[in-house]
Amino acid sequence: MAAAAGFLTKPWVRWVAVAVVVVLLLVAPLIFPIFLNQTLARIGVFAVAVLGLNVVMGYTGQVSLGQIFFVGVGAYVTAYGVNADWNIALVFILAALIPGVIGLLIALAAARLGGLAIAMVTIALPIIGVPLAKRLSEFTGGSQGSSARFSGAPEWTGLADDQWQLYIVIAITAVVFLLTRNLVRGKYGRAFAIVKGNEAVASSMGISPYRYKVLAFTIASLIGGISGFLYMVVVQYTSPETMSFGHSITLLASMVIGGAGSILGSLLGGAYYVLAPQLTNAIDSSLTAVLQGIILLAILFVLPGGLVSLPRLWRRRRRDGHGGAPAGGAGSHSAATSTVAPDVSPSAAAVTAAPVAAPSTPPEPNPPTQSEEKRQDT
Repeated sequence: MAAAAGFLTKPWVRWVAVAVVVVLLLVAPLIFPIFLNQTLARIGVFAVAVLGLNVVMGYTGQVSLGQIFFVGVGAYVTAYGVNADWNIALVFILAALIPGVIGLLIALAAARLGGLAIAMVTIALPIIGVPLAKRLSEFTGGSQGSSARFSGAPEWTGLADDQWQLYIVIAITAVVFLLTRNLVRGKYGRAFAIVKGNEAVASSMGISPYRYKVLAFTIASLIGGISGFLYMVVVQYTSPETMSFGHSITLLASMVIGGAGSILGSLLGGAYYVLAPQLTNAIDSSLTAVLQGIILLAILFVLPGGLVSLPRLWRRRRRDGHGGAPAGGAGSHSAATSTVAPDVSPSAAAVTAAPVAAPSTPPEPNPPTQSEEKRQDT
């Protein structure tokens, strides 16, 4: 096991693994059927949304229940820009920037709050967003929603639409995950962890909890907007229901199930968000909510750290299964005793195993001194 672990930590092994993953991502859209390509694209969309939520909750410790609001804003900005014939690069920038600015303004006012107070503020976002999207029909299409078809495959690519869309999602998702990974593993990530652990300690170290809370919330909002853009790439339609509070709770559950404070956990959370409803619908469409609740409880009871903690739990169980007795210790001595004399009774074995004390000999008398010899002569 130690040799295998040492082999896997070698740099060239990691680069080979990365190269294999890249090749698979490039080849997979060409060989997978349409339904699988669309499913993988949706997983990428919501993995980005869960990643944004992980930045603000998993890494910084803030309670945010309104991440789906920023996803919806990004989707609406994308739909409006596409229908207005804006340049698609400009649409992408605005789809990320506008939710980021909204998140910044909210964070400036709410980041000083804590606990339930900031939770109430973020809960209000989807609750306000749904009726607001219905009223701003000039920009959002009202209750009917808005569609935007802009992600069809160009003729020069020779690709089908589902293949082209999956490639777009893979490219943008990979960049967002890589940048976020570098962020949370750098000095900002260390500051986020200190703020999450203890704000008083962070202040004593010269780290402003308010500043880093605002930064984390803004980054999460920006990532949510990117997820909204990808949502329009794949689904090509959005409505007020996109940012409903129920979706926000499901997004939170997906983050917890995947693994809070984990890049890989965000990807697993996106897979749960997409695959869990499909699985429960296949079992019984009338019990979808109940079955999803059972799955949630079962995973959290077995894996409190989320799916990302499964390998760690497996290694611990395997280590505990070996007994953990050191070689040559009491365990090996008792094993050797039972092997040599299997027919000996327990009491006899105990006597046999006990160390035998050597018989004690009386101490020799000290030789008499000269004065004692003279006394005896007289």
